[in-house]
Amino acid sequence: MEQELPQLIHFGREICNDLEQAERREWWLTNGLGGFAAGTVAGTLTRRYHGLLLAPLKPPLGRNLLFVKADATLIMGEARYPLYTNRWRSGALEPRGHLHLESFRLDGRNPVFRYAISDVRLEARIWMEHGANTTYVAWQLLSPHPEGEGPRLAMRLLVDARDYHAQTRVGGFDAVIEQQGSELRIHLPGDVVLRFRTRCGRFTVDKTWVERFDLAAERGRGLPDEDNHLCVGEVNLPLYSGEYVGFLASLEEDPSPYLTEAMRRRHLHDAGLLRQAKLLSPALENAPPWIEQLVLAADSFLIQRPISGGKSGASVIAGYPWFGDWGRDTFIALPGLVLVPHRHHEAREILQSWAEFIDHGLLPNYFPESGTPPEYNAADAALWYLEAWRAYIEANHDLPTLAAHYPKLVGIIRAYEGGTRLGLAMDPGDGLLRAGGSDTQATWMDARVAGQAVTPRAGKPVEINALWFNGLKSLAAFAGLLGQDPTPFAAMAVQARKGFQRFIRPDGGGLYDVLDGPQGHDDSLRPNQILAVSLFHSPLDPHDQIHVVDTVAARLLVSYGLRTLDPAHPRYHARYDGDPASRDTAYHQGPAWAWLLGHYALAVYRTTDDPYYAQSLLAPIGDHLADAGLGTVSELFDGDPPHTPRGAPAQAWSVACTLMAWSVLERAKRQRKGNASRESPPRLPHC
Repeated sequence: MEQELPQLIHFGREICNDLEQAERREWWLTNGLGGFAAGTVAGTLTRRYHGLLLAPLKPPLGRNLLFVKADATLIMGEARYPLYTNRWRSGALEPRGHLHLESFRLDGRNPVFRYAISDVRLEARIWMEHGANTTYVAWQLLSPHPEGEGPRLAMRLLVDARDYHAQTRVGGFDAVIEQQGSELRIHLPGDVVLRFRTRCGRFTVDKTWVERFDLAAERGRGLPDEDNHLCVGEVNLPLYSGEYVGFLASLEEDPSPYLTEAMRRRHLHDAGLLRQAKLLSPALENAPPWIEQLVLAADSFLIQRPISGGKSGASVIAGYPWFGDWGRDTFIALPGLVLVPHRHHEAREILQSWAEFIDHGLLPNYFPESGTPPEYNAADAALWYLEAWRAYIEANHDLPTLAAHYPKLVGIIRAYEGGTRLGLAMDPGDGLLRAGGSDTQATWMDARVAGQAVTPRAGKPVEINALWFNGLKSLAAFAGLLGQDPTPFAAMAVQARKGFQRFIRPDGGGLYDVLDGPQGHDDSLRPNQILAVSLFHSPLDPHDQIHVVDTVAARLLVSYGLRTLDPAHPRYHARYDGDPASRDTAYHQGPAWAWLLGHYALAVYRTTDDPYYAQSLLAPIGDHLADAGLGTVSELFDGDPPHTPRGAPAQAWSVACTLMAWSVLERAKRQRKGNASRESPPRLPHC
């Protein structure tokens, strides 16, 4: 029997016909190349990033909006029923096809729309081909075929040819349209050819600008809120009971128009991921549906990335829609995205691919969409890379691959010790790392406004040094596994652990956020200290770990994550909204970040030895999957109730850290019950 896909997300008319509710819920599809498709339950465009094919022209980046919408009208005799909804800059909402939407659901992660008009029921599905810049749109008549002339669909095809961050003015590009039988070929600027294909319909050519779409979500972000798209034609499809009809849009030279086969390929890809995860990862054998949903969501962030010599590597998109692959995010996310579902080959490929980009001990923070050289402005990316290696070796014990990369891992430690970019260097006096300056943003709290870092955190940041200690311990363990001398790294770890005690506040209020900054020690209460408890190797004694967890719980913990600043602080921002400057100012000054919740849960487990309670802290994320980015996890949430989801609606480390923590705690629960079904993999020595 085929593996069933999760059916966790399902809404009826109470959501679908309420425009505010239906627009705030978005579906997101990806193709493994960096491309994606996205839209609202209502079918409206509210973001510049909504469309049915946003494809990377220089994979995985250089993403362009190409196929925007297929506005469908149901035709029954002389009657016409628009099934689409559009917002216009004039304020009009016309037509209101979402009022015919009886239900919406995700079949795994693929959106399924069900429409009802009197006694006629029909269903629409959208999915992307994995590994190809191809999107399919399929319709099926669910009700019996009426007598006489059967119903049919007429769908206007709207295209664009712009960078996905931009807007299009009327006449902003030209297109050459060719119709050849069952194919409509659109020649766009830059030698881009967009193909529409169908097996049972017919195309008619058009070339009309559809003007002044209103982008409400962009207006809420303080950005340009109007867009225009080109209608290149219409596809007319007859409807048959129980049979899928539709079309595809693709950049591929010869995409397959066979809908049922393409749908099955998509199903088998996702079902295979779940089957493998359940067979090979004992913690996932009987996982609840929301965790299965996250296993599928995790796959959405994995992409191919070219590396030196024209070889194909692998990486992680940090979030959709506007992120590329970021070093820090990739390695924070790697354990949850690929090790939890037992995708060890992908883990190795990601680790090896990024090894190509190590420079002066640093990993790139991100690769610009423009294709310009990567930016090396993250003090912690290489330290998270070391932690990802530790997690990989714990899960897989792949010593040959470790041996091949061991010199580069040692090189990271030596570069940090002796000094490298970003003012990064070890202080020989206390063994701690110093990083950054008054005008740099070297840590994950990296927002800038008018060229100035909002939270520069110059000095010795607490999480950088927790990661430093963790990395030194891991390198010492690696050396032992490979028959090398671990003494130098072990000695540095002893010094770093001793120096780390300087972070402990004498008032028992957890840890300083930064030591030895321009104004001395920074005692701002922030969540960065939780990593000193949650990382595999903690530099703190048990009683100090408890003080950290208690302090964070009292002031920073909310249902979906940890606040980035104490609400009592004068710079606290309760909401993350407004124009870009307002949002960047607030970014790490109050909003709660979901990725930190997993680390908090692990810290609770370490200090209480109670995996049941610690795992229960993750349950609100399961509720969140039915809001914002459906079936995935948002980047952050407002610091104050109701903790509205904000930022990117699909964020890799938000998904990954939840999966990682849930899996660790599930294994702990099963071991406690004494019924763990498989022997644990080899583990590195704990602290």
